[in-house]
Amino acid sequence: MIENIKSFLDSKVVQYNRPEFIPNDPVSIPHLFVKQQDIEIMGLWASVLAWGQRVTIINKCHELIKLMDGAPYDFIMNHEEPDLKKLLKFKHRTFNDVDTLYFISFFKHHYLQHESLESAFIPSSAHVIPSDSEGTSARDINANALSASPVENALNYFRRYFFSLPDYPHRTKKHISSPSQKSTCKRLNMFLRWMVRKDDCGVDFGIWNHIKPADLIIPCDLHVDRVARKLNLITRKQTDWQTAIELTERLREFDSLDPVKYDFALFALGIEEKF
Repeated sequence: MIENIKSFLDSKVVQYNRPEFIPNDPVSIPHLFVKQQDIEIMGLWASVLAWGQRVTIINKCHELIKLMDGAPYDFIMNHEEPDLKKLLKFKHRTFNDVDTLYFISFFKHHYLQHESLESAFIPSSAHVIPSDSEGTSARDINANALSASPVENALNYFRRYFFSLPDYPHRTKKHISSPSQKSTCKRLNMFLRWMVRKDDCGVDFGIWNHIKPADLIIPCDLHVDRVARKLNLITRKQTDWQTAIELTERLREFDSLDPVKYDFALFALGIEEKF
């Protein structure tokens, strides 16, 4: 039975992990750029905005790019205060102008010190991070990190670092999830898939090296969750971080070095084939 499921999913990966997949998916947004910083910025933004219909997500990302004069990294690093006024009209569902302006502040803060956004996901003393405002002490965080997976550490760290600027708006915190909140972290895991997975199929970028493809966690949304349960790959009743871990562990039985490639199969079965 397991071998049958593996063969079935492998065939779907081959079917959907190809350039033809790109235009109708949010991954098309970072594919508009060649500069690494633009790819990272719009990759993160597209993943954060990825809820709702894919055509709407893609259109809103195009709108955001246009508001940044078609060059996100250059705009973020070199804008003047009056240039930000046009961004006040940007909105996607609950993501509004307050969130947009903070994202720009964070990106500028980070890129003034680092060449790549990858370092924002590497727990390091290079970033000065205040105490967690949600009640988690540094001692607890360090203790949890000893038993956590590399991606769990990376996502928990990124959220704390992202909101380390003194003027961060509390409302924006709902847009950046973390395992410490028991979230599946679907959007950030999708972003990490784009940045980390390495193959010659042309969809994922594979431009980051610190996190290994083998350590990635499946982006577990409603469609992936439903298909995985139908295939008996998930036994956990609720859908949370531990569910994403459980599913990823099952997928590692099929490919220990690249379990998240099966995201192409599970997502496409749910969206394209209504499996």
